[in-house]
Amino acid sequence: MNPAFPLSFWDISLLLAVTSIVLLVTSELLSPYYGKTSLKINKRRLKKTALTASILFLITVAIRIVSIIIAT
Repeated sequence: MNPAFPLSFWDISLLLAVTSIVLLVTSELLSPYYGKTSLKINKRRLKKTALTASILFLITVAIRIVSIIIAT
């Protein structure tokens, strides 16, 4: 028996949206304007990862829109 974990395109898009929102909020809360933090996190890498996840989410939205337009 092979257990399957099916992810649809909608699931991946939703996962990317939530991930990018969490990463963007975290990167903004760690910015120096909100006070000193003692966390040892590379803020530049965190922001790049958040922007990459956001761009991937926007690409999935664009693919979804194109597929809806083509289907009609």
